[in-house]
Amino acid sequence: MTLRICILEADDLHPTMQDAFIGFGQMFKQLFSAQDAAVECQVFNVVRGEYPSDLQAFDAYLVTGSKADSFADDPWIVTLRDYLRKSYAQGKILLGICFGHQILALALGGIAQRCNKGWGIGMHRYRMCYQPDWLPDAVDEFQLLISHRDQVTALPEGATLLAASDFCENAAFMLGQQVLCFQGHPEFTHEFSRGLLELRESIYCPQHYQAAHQSLVQEHDGQSVARWMLCFIRAAKQHSEAGAAQADIRQREPVCSA
Repeated sequence: MTLRICILEADDLHPTMQDAFIGFGQMFKQLFSAQDAAVECQVFNVVRGEYPSDLQAFDAYLVTGSKADSFADDPWIVTLRDYLRKSYAQGKILLGICFGHQILALALGGIAQRCNKGWGIGMHRYRMCYQPDWLPDAVDEFQLLISHRDQVTALPEGATLLAASDFCENAAFMLGQQVLCFQGHPEFTHEFSRGLLELRESIYCPQHYQAAHQSLVQEHDGQSVARWMLCFIRAAKQHSEAGAAQADIRQREPVCSA
């Protein structure tokens, strides 16, 4: 099954990193194509006001990470929150990573805010709290590269917590068959994470920075999380199509006039 994914890119690379690394949208293109070469991704930079037209159809919409705050009042962030609310109401399948995780939670009734625990950087391990039926394998733990100081502190009503840690209590969640979000970055490479750490070294305490830098010798589960996201999209799409077929059958059933 070929999947078309709309990447809502919520940031540009820092100028000092643009020569060495690809943009966030392109990172997701590479991530998904490594799992399935048939996956088609199209990138729209929402910071610059780029969105798909009503004539463009996608199987899912993914919001990337960003240095911005999901709860800020910048015009492009307000527009994105409104777009996500409307997209959810229209039944679209939505995914979020880091900033995307936070802004989706916020747009759908949860809470995202600056966390008093400070920065999360480097490699981070999460425990699975729930095993959804679309998950291809049973998983107890996984780890991802992270870079954030904002967190989701309350999930939207009806959401299911998928993963957590002592540092990040709402690290991944799903909302029905429509929304899947992760705080960690499956698309990051060790090299990019190292470059980001070094770029921001001055804002971290030395001990925290060193620990994060040393953690990069560990492998991460970005490819596994990419596979989970594709499995979720396919399962959600099948669920939506089955629901539409049932509705069509009910519409066609004759009404008894006796």
